[in-house]
Amino acid sequence: TSLDPDTQTSPQSYDAACLAAGAVIKGAAMLAAGEIDNGFALVRPPGHHAEADRAKGFCLFNNVAIGARYALEKLNMGRIFIIDWDLHHGNGTQNSFYDTDRVFYMSTHQYPYYPGSGRLTEVGTGRGEGFTVNVPLGGGQDDLAFGRIFREVLVPLVRQYRPDMIMVSAGFDTYIADPLGTMAVTARGYAYMTRILVDLAAEVCGGRLLVVLEGGYNLEGLGNGVLAVLGELAGLENFSDPRLNRLSDKAVEKLAAADVDVPILDQVRNIAKKYWEL
Repeated sequence: TSLDPDTQTSPQSYDAACLAAGAVIKGAAMLAAGEIDNGFALVRPPGHHAEADRAKGFCLFNNVAIGARYALEKLNMGRIFIIDWDLHHGNGTQNSFYDTDRVFYMSTHQYPYYPGSGRLTEVGTGRGEGFTVNVPLGGGQDDLAFGRIFREVLVPLVRQYRPDMIMVSAGFDTYIADPLGTMAVTARGYAYMTRILVDLAAEVCGGRLLVVLEGGYNLEGLGNGVLAVLGELAGLENFSDPRLNRLSDKAVEKLAAADVDVPILDQVRNIAKKYWEL
């Protein structure tokens, strides 16, 4: 069955989608109970384009949004921070929490790519005003650019918001050879972004960090990117598969010290600093 030009289903699709959303719920529950330090829900189908009333863009249920809502309503969490680093804007996730201050949604995405949402001026409404931050990018951004965005925007926002859990919509279609975009991130970049998040979660929310798989259409980039994230989450060193080894402290220092121009950051700051100190 075709639900839209991008989203096809089979007789088993509903069961798969339920398992995907359930895995995120399970991960959040395990984090809340202290059973795991952090987690990665390796799920399909992805979720961040799905709206409350319709499937969209390869997504049937919005896994991250469902997990965040469950954490708020069933796990006694007060605030959730979602960072979406997928190539495409997570319209469904943004719309799910656009009018609330209990979920902070930040997205880095290639704009105006599909689905066309995620403008700088989309900041939330009502009680949610200021709790949505979009970083629309023109393409070509690499490890250093994403690292700077994380250090200069994400980190101060999370420190001020003080969430009970950080969730990641982790799309790997920003990979340098992905066929759907023109970004230039490598496995090293995914590792560095994850390192920032691991350290930040340890600082503000007891280490509670839940990564959820979204897009990724180059198999090499998807595989190596996922392994890089897993290695950082687990803190692996000297592992037999070098793709799983966390970045050395020297490599992290080099990435952090790199100077790269990201022109959109000034515009992002000018809008966000109406609500936050940036």
